[in-house]
Amino acid sequence: MTSAAIIRAERLEQFIADAFRAVDIPADDAATIAQLMTNIDLRGLDGHGVFRLAPTIQRIKAGGINLKPTIMVARETESTALIDGDNAVGHLAVNKAVQVAMDKAGKNGVAWVGTTNNNHAGAASIYAMMPLQRDMIGIYMAVGSANHLPPWGGTDMLLSTNPIAFAIPGLEEPPIVMDMATTVASYGKVKMAADRGEIMPEGWMIDAEGKPLTDPTRMNDGFLVPIGGYKGYGLALIIGLLAGTLNGAAMGKDVVDFNADFKSLANTGQLIIALDIKAFADVETFKRNVDIVIRSMQGSATLPGFDQVMVPGQQSHEKLQRFTRDGIPVVAPLMARLDALAAELKIDPLN
Repeated sequence: MTSAAIIRAERLEQFIADAFRAVDIPADDAATIAQLMTNIDLRGLDGHGVFRLAPTIQRIKAGGINLKPTIMVARETESTALIDGDNAVGHLAVNKAVQVAMDKAGKNGVAWVGTTNNNHAGAASIYAMMPLQRDMIGIYMAVGSANHLPPWGGTDMLLSTNPIAFAIPGLEEPPIVMDMATTVASYGKVKMAADRGEIMPEGWMIDAEGKPLTDPTRMNDGFLVPIGGYKGYGLALIIGLLAGTLNGAAMGKDVVDFNADFKSLANTGQLIIALDIKAFADVETFKRNVDIVIRSMQGSATLPGFDQVMVPGQQSHEKLQRFTRDGIPVVAPLMARLDALAAELKIDPLN
């Protein structure tokens, strides 16, 4: 295990904003991206927050991202829209998509908003949770930004981790937040395991011969394993069609590997669905019933080896409380890359 520095959330957010401003991202956009990235790290989703800062800056400097995009609604109906991200930093276009979805759901009960011509936008749950502030349920899907998954029974890398997230509010309990890749582990988790000097559990990756791959430093020698075998492959395929193909965004062999190609147009697609609870039920009654379900799950008798039963999002909520109070851990290899980035951009180091 490698050591980690503990960084206050406010300092991390300032550092991220400074980095984006240093490469000529407008100040307001830099602040929005920094807030979203920091919120990702605050919830312990550390493969998708500041971990992605240096590669995003590298893509900007290579000309692969539009510094001053015109993010616009390209098509719309009363309850649907397609957002053209104009090759922005991905967080900006998805943030816009969520705002449009919430506005439409507030008028029509439900809204479906997709994105096209966009880039990697970070952790799925951050966007699924945004509608909670308006007493709505959020559902988010995305095409991953690099293919690390073959079709079931195949060896060609034609699919990505294609994540999906759901956020459902409680009344007194924290919301249920399900955020999952369609692979057993996201590629970001594999990279973080390498940074931490950890061995991966069997079942995360296999090599070209189908044998378990547990050394994360050999990630390029294998591919990710879908959840539930062929079912995970099917789910990754469907999400790719809905968040990618339907939006006119990249899918399958057209997905650009943002880990290796910093210049080509990524054309990443995402989608957000917002459901206004009051269109279906009394809001307080629904939330109270969600609380009852949460408490019944947590109150279940446990199997040997389990200290407690948890619900989706519970661990992230506990990390949010702890990291907000104590600071966010940044492992040494990542800190070294951030120090190098600060020197390159001539901004104050993170720590």
